[in-house]
Amino acid sequence: MPRSLIVHENFLSRVKARDLPAGAPPTPGLAPHEMVALFRSQCLSRALDRTSRAMQKAGQGFYTIGSSGHEGMAAVAHALRPSDMAFLHYRDAAFQIARAAQLGQSIARDMLLSFASSSEDPISGGRHKVLGSKALAIPPQTSTIASHLPKAVGAAYSLGLARRRPPEHRSLPVDALVMASFGDASANHSTAQGAFNTAGWTAFQSVPLPLLFVCEDNGIGISTKTPRGWIEASFRARPGLRYFRADGLDITETYAVAAEAADYVRSRRKPAFLHLRTVRLYGHAGADLPTTYLSREEVEAEEANDPLLHSVRLMADAGALTPDEALAIYLETQERVDRVAAEAVTRPRLKTAADVMASLIPPPRPCAPTNGPSSGARAAAFGADLKAMAEPQPMSRLINWALTDLMLAHPEIVLMGEDVGRKGGVYGVTQKLQTRFGCDRVIDTLLDEQSILGLGIGMAHNGFLPIPEIQFLAYLHNAEDQIRGEAATLPFFSNGQYTNPMVLRIAGLGYQKGFGGHFHNDNSIAVLRDIPGLILACPSDGAEAAMMLRECVRLAREEQRLVVFLEPIALYPMRDLTEEKDGGWMRTYPDRSRRIPFGEIGCHGEGQDLAIVTFGNGMYLSQQANFTLRENGVAARILDLRWLAPLPLEAMLEATRDCRAVLVVDECRRSAGGPAEALMTALAEAGRTRIARVTAEDSFIATGPAYAATLPSAAGIAEAALALVRT
Repeated sequence: MPRSLIVHENFLSRVKARDLPAGAPPTPGLAPHEMVALFRSQCLSRALDRTSRAMQKAGQGFYTIGSSGHEGMAAVAHALRPSDMAFLHYRDAAFQIARAAQLGQSIARDMLLSFASSSEDPISGGRHKVLGSKALAIPPQTSTIASHLPKAVGAAYSLGLARRRPPEHRSLPVDALVMASFGDASANHSTAQGAFNTAGWTAFQSVPLPLLFVCEDNGIGISTKTPRGWIEASFRARPGLRYFRADGLDITETYAVAAEAADYVRSRRKPAFLHLRTVRLYGHAGADLPTTYLSREEVEAEEANDPLLHSVRLMADAGALTPDEALAIYLETQERVDRVAAEAVTRPRLKTAADVMASLIPPPRPCAPTNGPSSGARAAAFGADLKAMAEPQPMSRLINWALTDLMLAHPEIVLMGEDVGRKGGVYGVTQKLQTRFGCDRVIDTLLDEQSILGLGIGMAHNGFLPIPEIQFLAYLHNAEDQIRGEAATLPFFSNGQYTNPMVLRIAGLGYQKGFGGHFHNDNSIAVLRDIPGLILACPSDGAEAAMMLRECVRLAREEQRLVVFLEPIALYPMRDLTEEKDGGWMRTYPDRSRRIPFGEIGCHGEGQDLAIVTFGNGMYLSQQANFTLRENGVAARILDLRWLAPLPLEAMLEATRDCRAVLVVDECRRSAGGPAEALMTALAEAGRTRIARVTAEDSFIATGPAYAATLPSAAGIAEAALALVRT
């Protein structure tokens, strides 16, 4: 007999026999009708769990990680306001149900449509079984390792900033708090630990952070037990984080303690940690058999502590409901869920690739028009830099000026990252910005890439336009799931109702002479090109960087896109092209009205003998190689891709159509996900036969004199080009 049926039969028999588990008397705070309402939410959560298993067995449902044993979260929802944003653990159906009840919503059908993967599912549109609701301020996610905690920290931080600098698209009330729940096993993950540390680090400095962490401690993660007492020992005395503890089997105690914790967070604007005892019933998921890794006695002991049985006892003790009345609610709820499920499984589902992919790209949003900053505001911000704008400058300075103009025009823009403020960034790209705009718009963060990205993702939830910085491309790998698993998936799993507009700046790629090695010279962008819906931009000179950055901000602000702006480190200070002091790679600051549209490639030259297709440092090297090509009578054109994801393949094919040969120059590794693979494939599929590529070797990059030994060179590009045109 499956454990779900055993738990069900135990509930029926024990309530009928008045064989209820012992426990403390009801904690004051809940009125009788509130206790009954919470019990109804608990019963609905339990019925949905049982029905989801029946649906899966019948081939009509597709996800069975349930909430049985965690129904006490209904009381946590009751202690919060429906406008408090909640990032939920996947076992928190009772929370969502209780919150819906606060607003008078009936949510059973909505959740069953999700179980059935129906396209009418109001949150994901049939793409996944997720908890979530725009009306209930519950962003959907599929996190199983607490990867939603860093963005919860960011959303909580945004509340204080929004009080001082309300953004146009603010979505949370000024007196809201943010709640994030998770399991005891997930608390050990580096992502979660980073979020706890960041919250404490922030609060320790008296920065407002109204955030409530809720740890649902059922003592086990799939099959691995959490050491007894570990969570309390880890969090009771954590700096900057107030600790609360409650028995999640007791809805009255849970409500009282959760209300106390919520009042502390809301009134003090400080984070708190609510440690909630729960049990896990049925095992980890539908196919999981807990008796394969737990003794039968352990499993039965947990089942004997069924929180619904505790609720029946508490209601009887409080005079709110008799056991027979409670049993009638339980049975009626299961009958209603079965009835609604029979209809939900008949509703349409996604069928085509186009159906599934329809929510990858978020919808545009209307933004208030702006004429940009006044001349007086610009003069005050730029100071002496205004005069320098008429002179050619290196890329780093032009990016700085573009950021300044953008922050003047759009007060919702916030920069964050390690060293971006007082120091002005590792390469000085953000220097003076903190002085110009203040510490709350140019934020020096702690050294934790997950927290940096989480801060940006969470702030975007409340209408800000974050521009986080990752110091070096290789450091992104410490936190790439924040982009792949959180930011990029949010519009997909919410059918466009929730989005993460942001512009992530990353200093990267190779060719640094005096500083580097594989941490600071990294030429792997495969992880970024692998993320559906993400836009990856890479400029090659300062003027193009300024114009592309403006377009990236427009894409994030107006079209709610997730954009990565990859800045070639070696080109930051580049001044010369062929000879010392020739100034061949410096540019003047382009007029503020000029942008390079998304997907538009750059074309330099009109030669038809050869087209060189490249980007970033490859553009610089190809320009150098072109001098050799001219000396050998080769008329070439050089195409700057600019946009690396999605690749502008049609534009590339059109721009090379009248060229006799095409050489792709890609500074990424030859067989490690660089753009060359897709470019060569597109050219071959278009029937082009005279094609070749120059790439980096499949190697890490060395420090010292061999810094460029594994990378494309101007001489190597010229040699490959001449060989190609002479075949």
